[in-house]
Amino acid sequence: MENNSNNLNQANMPMQNNIADDEIDLRELFTAIWQGKWIIIAITTLFAVASVFYAINQPNIYKSEALLAPAEQDKAGGLGALAGQFGGLASLAGVNLGSGGGVDKTQMALEVLKSRQFTSEFIQKHNILPDLMATKAWNRDVNTVSYNGEVYNKAENKWLREVKAPLKPEPSMQEAYKVFSQLVTANTNTENGMITIAVEHVSPYIAQQWVNWLIQDINKTMKQRDVLEANKSTTFLTQQLEQTKIADIRAVLYKLVEEQTKTIMFANVRDEYVFKTIDPAIVPEQKSGPKRALICILGVLLGGMFSVMIVLIRYFVSEDEA
Repeated sequence: MENNSNNLNQANMPMQNNIADDEIDLRELFTAIWQGKWIIIAITTLFAVASVFYAINQPNIYKSEALLAPAEQDKAGGLGALAGQFGGLASLAGVNLGSGGGVDKTQMALEVLKSRQFTSEFIQKHNILPDLMATKAWNRDVNTVSYNGEVYNKAENKWLREVKAPLKPEPSMQEAYKVFSQLVTANTNTENGMITIAVEHVSPYIAQQWVNWLIQDINKTMKQRDVLEANKSTTFLTQQLEQTKIADIRAVLYKLVEEQTKTIMFANVRDEYVFKTIDPAIVPEQKSGPKRALICILGVLLGGMFSVMIVLIRYFVSEDEA
């Protein structure tokens, strides 16, 4: 029995020693931190001041958004009614009868909205490159935007950026696309199918204007695509009518031509072709960013962790040298 108790005591000794070592290590850590408390306070204060200075100098960002609904499409009748009967023939003519299985027009419009081609055309059409790439701040009193003098000279309409090749002083459309994609969001509510298009900018008026332009341009772009497709299909169908003498086939072709004509008429008389505006964009009164309080808090936390790390490294380096 005595031997067993001795063996148990010996087995417990390493565990007790490990616990004691852990306690000593924790004491050393707290001792090191306490000895370096002034370094920690100084570095944390420096980070806090820097984060406050950084947050204050960040311009306010305003977010304007519009709520949209997918425009109703005639699927029950018209083209939809012909889909089951003449889908095969229509596909040969490049005619989409809405028989299902294709890409949803609303989803396609959103993808077009996010595409490089649409974005580049949008930027060039509305000449918004300076407002996109060179804005510095917005003056509320006179409702004007100031530009970064090191980047762009508004009076001479000249770009002054100092960049390395292959970049040029004037930003390329690839650069503009990256920045524009960060400012513009288009989200779909999965529950009700509503779409929200939002733009963030230092000027609330520019943000609102861009949202309105985006809605107008995407409706116009999708309309032009459908009209172009319908015209091509009509041309093909007309050629087939001239080549065939079979009455049944001619009747089918006439119906397809009729539906393509309806598509063209429908597009031409409807401005809100893909998206209907439910709640239009407004000029926001309150800023959406930056979160200055959060920036300051993160700065203080980063400074505290950095200073503690420095203190501990210095303490253990000095212990090893000793």
